[in-house]
Amino acid sequence: MKAIVITEPSGPEVLAVTELPDPVPAAGEVLIRVRASGLNHADAYMRNGSFGKVAQVLGIECAGTVEADPSGRLAAGTAVVAILGGMGRTRNGSYAELVTVPDSNVVPVATSLSWTDLVALPEVYATAWAGLHQNLGLRPGQTVLVRGATSSLGQAAVNVAAEYGATVIATTRRPDRAGLLRGIGAADVLIEDGQLARQVGARGDEVNCVFDLVGNSVLRDSLQVVRTRGRVCQLGFLGGLEPVTDFNPLTDLPTGVQFSFYGSAFVLGTESFPLAEIPLMEMIAKAEAGRYQAKPVRVFGFGEIVEAHRAMEEGLAAGKMVVAVG
Repeated sequence: MKAIVITEPSGPEVLAVTELPDPVPAAGEVLIRVRASGLNHADAYMRNGSFGKVAQVLGIECAGTVEADPSGRLAAGTAVVAILGGMGRTRNGSYAELVTVPDSNVVPVATSLSWTDLVALPEVYATAWAGLHQNLGLRPGQTVLVRGATSSLGQAAVNVAAEYGATVIATTRRPDRAGLLRGIGAADVLIEDGQLARQVGARGDEVNCVFDLVGNSVLRDSLQVVRTRGRVCQLGFLGGLEPVTDFNPLTDLPTGVQFSFYGSAFVLGTESFPLAEIPLMEMIAKAEAGRYQAKPVRVFGFGEIVEAHRAMEEGLAAGKMVVAVG
């Protein structure tokens, strides 16, 4: 099969298209013929060595058809989406024509969406839903601030929260992207300056939850944004992976504020965080109906993977990018 491999841990240029033996599914696995693969920031961290030793082939999500299922649960030709299950990290991932995935991480789907539109949904919308509902406990009528909202996951969070009936304040470093965020449901947009607590305080906003994709570099500030007994969930590291220096809960964590982390690249689809809890088919239906603005902003060919990773790292896309495989 044709696959994209990491030749060594480094920048986008280390990705290369090559031929590998077709994978064979073991018991408890499903062999999928990949039609499209999603691009995620986790792919870049795996490629450059930030996540330590990883698989030869990247890719943590895909849409495609079942090639073989030893258990007999899924017939050959069934349309499916697959998320994580070690893809790209502990097993070869979806930057390939064929991939094996634990059956717990494979979901059969029935949809009118194209393969490239379909694959724009699973990872980011499942992660957005889990962060908003499972970690933040968001309720209709509450206000959530999505920090790093022009990223693909940030846009999914804005979409999911607004459609659910929450008031969304979105943040971006780019004033020219405020219209994009309002168009997918943001009630207001703040320009990220690293001191959002000061901005929110000056406006008199009462924020119940913060969905933080910027990460460690703004953690102290995010904890000051929410109201007493509010919640902050960190789900990304757009501001870099450097640890928070000298963090002290006594001085940095306001009394009553709850802080949590959701690392979808490591847990989504595991026994403790099963995909069955995520309403994927409901999300796909909302995308079909236009209630979720989930279409990819850019589709790359298989041979354009280096360009795709460069665009992702430089933040040029302002949304979800995908790769058409077959």
